[in-house]
Amino acid sequence: MREPGLAIAEQPALLERDDLLEALAGTLADVGERLRGAVVFVAGEAGAGKTTLLRAFCEAAPRETDIHWARCDALATPRPLGPLLDLADVLGGEMRRQVVAGSTPHEVADSLLRHSEGRVPSVVVIEDVHWADEATLDVLRLVAGRVTSVPLLLLVSYRSDQIARTGPLRMLLGELPSAGSVTRLEVPPLSADAVAELAEPQGVDPLALFQRTGGNPFFVTEALAAGDAAIPDTIRDAVLARSARLSDLARSLLSAVAVVPGRTEVWLLDALQTPPAGTIDECLSAGMLVADGAAVAFRHELARLAVEESLAPDHRVELHRRALLALDSRRELARLAHHAEGAGDADAVLRFAVGAATQASAMGAHREAAEQYARALRFAQALTQPERADMLERYAAECYMTDMRAEGIDALAEVVEIRRATGERRRVAEALLLRARPLSCAGRGAEANEAVEQAAAILESLGDEASLAQVYSEQSATAMYDERLADAVALGERAIEIAERTGDQETLIRALNNAGAAELLRGDDRGVELLERSLTLALEDERPADAGRAYINIASALGYRHDWRRAGPYLDAGIAYCSGTGLEAWENCLLGMYAEVHLAAGRFDAAVQSATDVLARVTDHQNARHGPLIVLGLVRARRGDPDAASPLGEALEVAVIDGSMQYHAPVAAARAEVAWLHGQTELIDAATAEALAMAVERGSSGSAGPLLVWRRRAGLAFDLPSPLPDGPEWLEIAGDHRGAALAWQELEHPYDAALALAGADDEQALREAHEQLLALGASAAVAVLARRLRARGARNVPRGPIARTRENAGGLTNRQLEVLALVAEGLRNADIAERLVVSEKTVDHHVSSILGRLGVRNRGEASAAAVRMGLINGAAEK
Repeated sequence: MREPGLAIAEQPALLERDDLLEALAGTLADVGERLRGAVVFVAGEAGAGKTTLLRAFCEAAPRETDIHWARCDALATPRPLGPLLDLADVLGGEMRRQVVAGSTPHEVADSLLRHSEGRVPSVVVIEDVHWADEATLDVLRLVAGRVTSVPLLLLVSYRSDQIARTGPLRMLLGELPSAGSVTRLEVPPLSADAVAELAEPQGVDPLALFQRTGGNPFFVTEALAAGDAAIPDTIRDAVLARSARLSDLARSLLSAVAVVPGRTEVWLLDALQTPPAGTIDECLSAGMLVADGAAVAFRHELARLAVEESLAPDHRVELHRRALLALDSRRELARLAHHAEGAGDADAVLRFAVGAATQASAMGAHREAAEQYARALRFAQALTQPERADMLERYAAECYMTDMRAEGIDALAEVVEIRRATGERRRVAEALLLRARPLSCAGRGAEANEAVEQAAAILESLGDEASLAQVYSEQSATAMYDERLADAVALGERAIEIAERTGDQETLIRALNNAGAAELLRGDDRGVELLERSLTLALEDERPADAGRAYINIASALGYRHDWRRAGPYLDAGIAYCSGTGLEAWENCLLGMYAEVHLAAGRFDAAVQSATDVLARVTDHQNARHGPLIVLGLVRARRGDPDAASPLGEALEVAVIDGSMQYHAPVAAARAEVAWLHGQTELIDAATAEALAMAVERGSSGSAGPLLVWRRRAGLAFDLPSPLPDGPEWLEIAGDHRGAALAWQELEHPYDAALALAGADDEQALREAHEQLLALGASAAVAVLARRLRARGARNVPRGPIARTRENAGGLTNRQLEVLALVAEGLRNADIAERLVVSEKTVDHHVSSILGRLGVRNRGEASAAAVRMGLINGAAEK
């Protein structure tokens, strides 16, 4: 099925898109020749012309190509598997059965791939995935991972200027490779020359038009179509000026289409506003609407919004009511909930939004489920207080699955108050225990502990042994986070014993997790057995949140012991599992650990990239943010880059608010290292004293070791415990520097190995450590050791990075400054390679390093940082 062409009389020529069309045609030809599929993500700002580009490509494709088209709706809360539902209607067969039955993303992805088997290449276009639900993104992730097994070209478009608000899409793009079977194309704005080519025949000032529209093709088209030489101030004015030239009947038709995001089917249009003969053709010919099979749609969502916003409130409500009645028999719950809200029909909102939330949750689209519950709660005035509390609990449960922790915490606070007011003491305790979990994740450990203790007091007074098992399990969790490990194990074992005896599977799974993590943290490998048993039971019992937590705790506890090699398989399996089940917050935690993996291995650029990606996605979930914040601060300090203090300051603030050891000890060790690198060893005592006292009180050698290492390097007095705990830090603390360095090397921690070796009191060891740090790019530590070597009278000590690199605030080399200046000019990597007479691969490497050193996510942010830090001017002065 080919996408119908645009029926737009005034559509300008497709300008400055030949290279993009050639790239797409080349990819399709490669798929046909090799029978190996590919995925192309097509990005661009709203109005950049992504749809026009993709239609032009499909129209030019070989006639035997099997082409299918779907798009995501601009609903406030999208339909689970929305575009796949539309695609399934066309493909039919197994694909339709799977989607209609509400199958998992894995099953839907399998069906799509099976449909594409054969020797004739297929093209599937899915537009506007910035509006996609999480289940749809899971299907895309799975197809992208296996697309090479079939001759399928999957083209996925999204708005690059709206990705910031769609955390799941940002996560998907960050996980997929940018080479091989998955590539990306950016549809840029038109140049000033192209705008002039369009403007001059119509007597419009081309420079003014370019400045007003920024070269955005949609804005340019609408401004020119407004029909006057004066350029409208806003796109809304341009769209409304264009629609004003239509007949009254055609404008009435536009109003009806405007209340339906995405496509308006002809049967639905009949229910909204039966179009008199010729009015659809009038709207098509004027370029306001496009034909899309048995439906019509606005040529661009911006135009639809402009028309919808111009409607009188009573007329808009009436159109939503008609849509609600027309859609009721089709049971498309997300669409029904959207129109119910637009109609102000509280009963319908409650009915359809709750149903849509349940459906979304079952498909792993937890963010959409939370938003549907939030919609229902806005119209829940008729519910009794207990009914409202039940809905708030369901809303909070979905928030817990995402990064919406603050919203979930607030909802559960209201639940607690409702339960108290209705005298439901057991339900009060249950709500308190539920609230403790997101509080811990949000870095509010003191509040979490208080909630658990309040619940314990209530349930102990009720004397219910089964309920007490839940309390012991949650107390075990809070003790584990605070590294009161003996207490955590004892409480966990009590909970396990009761849960096994009473058959409480949920509590058993959580208690095994808590006790196992505590055992592993204190160095006992029995903890792995307990954690793996928790994971197995969670998977068998289909408890995704508990399975995700097991992956996190196994990997993080092994990482706490510096054993990232053993943690690696759990990280990879956990990320795959969490992404496939919509556990956004859990996946963020696991992805954040990769920043620590890269840091330990001395891969500083990769560490910054991983940390920056997670921090850009995560707001409330401090378990996911804390590690990346510390990694970002440490990399900046180790390389001598600017502003190591800001991320460490934020990490310290979280530690102070939360109060638990899981936050205090890592940030204290990081601040001590920064002080040492800056030659401010007098600050190390204050940086480490409080956390060390907490570690000693708890008997936590795992947290005490790193703190004592820095105190030893600062020349501070300390007492050695007896017997000496295991671990490379303790070898250095005891004075065995070469033994410590060897132990770090075996763990594949080159930076830590070099610093341990640097403590040896001989020139050869210092030179070895200096050389190793130089190879890692650890400029600050190199400078510390170089000063020591020179103080001993050593000669021929390499100075490390050249002076120019140290002088600029970003720590960039001369060549990187050149590349950054060209990036800021808007040049692509291929253009930069041609300008500098180097390979494009070399430019790719430079750009990646620049992003990492500046701690930014993309080329636009790099350009802004360059201006802010004065780096572009510095490059120009060469």
